[in-house]
Amino acid sequence: MYDILQLNDMLVPELLDIAEQLGIANAKKLDKQELIYKILDKQAIENSATAKGTEEKGKRKRIVKTTTANTTEEAVVEEEPVKVTPPARKRKPATTEAPKKGEKKIVKKSKATADEAEEESIAENEEPVEIIPVAEPIGGPVTDEAEEESEEVAKTEVAPAEETPSERKHHHGRREQNFNIEFDGVILSEGVLEMMPDGYGFLRSSDYNYLSSPDDVYVSPSQIKLFGLKTGDTVCGSVRPPKEGEKYFALLKVETINAKSPEEVRDRVPFDYLTPLFPFEKLNLYTQPSGLSTRMIDLFTPIGKGQRGLIVAQPKTGKTVLLKDIANAIAENHPECYMMIVLVDERPEEVTDMERSVRAEVIASTFDEPAEKHVKVSTIALQKAKRLVECGHDVVILLDSITRLARAHNTVAPASGKVLSGGVEANAMQKPKQFFGAARKIENGGSLTILATALIDTGSKMDEVIFEEFKGTGNMELQLDRRLANKRIFPAIDLVASSTRREDLLLDKDVLKRMHLLRNYLADMNAEEAMNELLKRMRGTKDNWEFLASMNS
Repeated sequence: MYDILQLNDMLVPELLDIAEQLGIANAKKLDKQELIYKILDKQAIENSATAKGTEEKGKRKRIVKTTTANTTEEAVVEEEPVKVTPPARKRKPATTEAPKKGEKKIVKKSKATADEAEEESIAENEEPVEIIPVAEPIGGPVTDEAEEESEEVAKTEVAPAEETPSERKHHHGRREQNFNIEFDGVILSEGVLEMMPDGYGFLRSSDYNYLSSPDDVYVSPSQIKLFGLKTGDTVCGSVRPPKEGEKYFALLKVETINAKSPEEVRDRVPFDYLTPLFPFEKLNLYTQPSGLSTRMIDLFTPIGKGQRGLIVAQPKTGKTVLLKDIANAIAENHPECYMMIVLVDERPEEVTDMERSVRAEVIASTFDEPAEKHVKVSTIALQKAKRLVECGHDVVILLDSITRLARAHNTVAPASGKVLSGGVEANAMQKPKQFFGAARKIENGGSLTILATALIDTGSKMDEVIFEEFKGTGNMELQLDRRLANKRIFPAIDLVASSTRREDLLLDKDVLKRMHLLRNYLADMNAEEAMNELLKRMRGTKDNWEFLASMNS
């Protein structure tokens, strides 16, 4: 007798030898587990053939299963083994035909106990007694086939106590193999596509600043070609979990691309071929009467959709607070604009503060990370903004700061042999200029507004060179003054030096006339006097209209 543990430890040739000894047919065609179960079943059958009378009584219980005609009552017989039906079953063949060898054995052994079993079964369960009369009118006299079936059952019947464990193990193993739940298409995922050189791509998660992460979703080359996807596309679709041998979740179906249907996006015009215009739609920055910084920007340096603005600031002049006020004002007054705040080479606590205080997407790379990461984060943010503009959306990017971004590009740029003063590579300024120059208002389309801060008076010659490269490239310039900040006068804006190109497209004619008068009035003052005068006048008014109306008095 071998148990299942011993058989599992054996090799397949040893199992085949045991199968030949037991007389199992087609043993070589079976795999190891099936062969083990066959050996266990065969052993159980041989043991049952030599079992005692008490075990054979259990055999007769099983005959009811094969001979009952009513399928609904078979379940009852399986749940509660019946002892009475075998004697009753044996009386009927005796009246129709001569009993065969297998039946004679059963009748001989059960003669002494037939009456006792009958009485016990009636006391225990009355339902099996009703099965016998039901079988008589349907089947009539028992045929040869029924007798042959009963013979086979009597010969090959297995003791229930020995057979059921092996059956359970066999079915349990089969159930484990079939336990394969499909999760395809259950989860919806969204990310920004980053193309690889081989033609496939990954959807990067915003939780990881669009860098490689465990949340990446694989996009096949066929899907990229079908929908005309590019780097920076925001794709939303259903995904499936990785199969055996795969590492990443895979994109199954594309639902939306840049918040539009795939059919609309497929025929879009590339960003570089869109027609740029001067901004003519003004962004309203007024939120409350006490928001004096945004009210001043609204008058002196108005910002339109598609503006390319440069905030020139010395250290500790409140440029980050000013950016925060501008961002919250745009988020409140222009919910149609998608706003991104790109922080490059900034302090980690400042990143956290910006995420918690501004209703916008914050994409950050702190100063303790390598320059390659600064470059990658800014590049994917710009590509995402371009793809949104191609689909007709209005996007606003607040960059802090373009000086540090240029430093990062200068670090990773290959040596060209041409070095400007301050140690700036000649080719290093190309990528930051592409970033800043992407801001534009599109004719009959969307817009990309970029407000970037530039650092001056830091004591670094490189920062001065970088500022000179970007000076004059923007169409809006906001100057902050360190002297005002030192005297705790905020906002520390140099009103005379700050201006917007073609502000006549953004301001009404009446407002423009009054602004010319105000500028003439402030031109003779220095920055401190001008700011104090303006703060004194604006604090008593509810909004800019009321302030301009009070100018005559």
